[in-house]
Amino acid sequence: MRSPPMSMPQTTVTYPRLVAMTELARSYGPLRVGVVYPCEKSALEAALEAQGQGFIEPVLVGPAWLIRKVAAEAGMELTGLEIVEATDAHAAARRAVALAGAGEVSALMKGSLHTDEMLGAVVRRDSPLRTDRRASHVFWFDCPAYHKPLMLTDAVVNLAPGLVEKADIVRNAVDLAHDLGISNPKVAIIAPVETVNPSLPSTIDAASLCKMADRGQIAGATLDGPLGFDNAVSLASASTKGIVSQVAGDPDILVVPNLDAGNSLYKSLVYLGGAACAGLVLGASIPVILTSRADSKETRIASCALAALTRAVKRAH
Repeated sequence: MRSPPMSMPQTTVTYPRLVAMTELARSYGPLRVGVVYPCEKSALEAALEAQGQGFIEPVLVGPAWLIRKVAAEAGMELTGLEIVEATDAHAAARRAVALAGAGEVSALMKGSLHTDEMLGAVVRRDSPLRTDRRASHVFWFDCPAYHKPLMLTDAVVNLAPGLVEKADIVRNAVDLAHDLGISNPKVAIIAPVETVNPSLPSTIDAASLCKMADRGQIAGATLDGPLGFDNAVSLASASTKGIVSQVAGDPDILVVPNLDAGNSLYKSLVYLGGAACAGLVLGASIPVILTSRADSKETRIASCALAALTRAVKRAH
């Protein structure tokens, strides 16, 4: 007979870095955010909760009848909220981008539409939000096992980026670190091994990114790589392997070789490492809050706080 599953001891995990980040964001006041197609309970609920906590002023973009129906069925109150009519998800994405381009909202938040519908409208050639940067996603973590906030990029948007795309991925994350008050972030370029191996393109890209930083093509950060995940986050592991590095054991940013590696690492940190997180898409002229249906309400709200904080800091400068 199979034994019953063991019950895990109940522990209370606190997230002091997340609390500090969200409190700082709240101190700047709410950010006006276009919430794109919030036609499902969790998407609408997160936007309203983020409003209630003082992080955003939501502008709901989508079919008004459907948004009101979802709210009524869930017992949510929409009095006083602006709803911008759009017939379907595709139209909502384009309308929200137009609102952002006109300066009527300062960030966008994904509702219950598909990611490609959302980002397609943001980065299309005629989008007013498009820049010369490749769009990429950054996760911000408060991980109990690590001594400071940790960022991870890109685990969501770019499937198999090449060197040019990875350079923009690094630049976007470095810019976010600067917005968060880290003047010279330490960036670990992750690969399966810590030596350059022609058979592993990720190690060649890592070394190339570091040389680009040496030549000023990537500025404002200290890069090192290739580094295995173990010697990136553990100084003891790096020392055991004889690695001398300014980054090993103390990175602010982890850059993964592809989405396969990044997505697995993100979920490992959350589901096994107990990390709390927030996430943004960067590289457009405004931040995009791109959460998935599997994300907790807390993650969605924290992502709103992170967007509000970064925009407030940019305006202050």
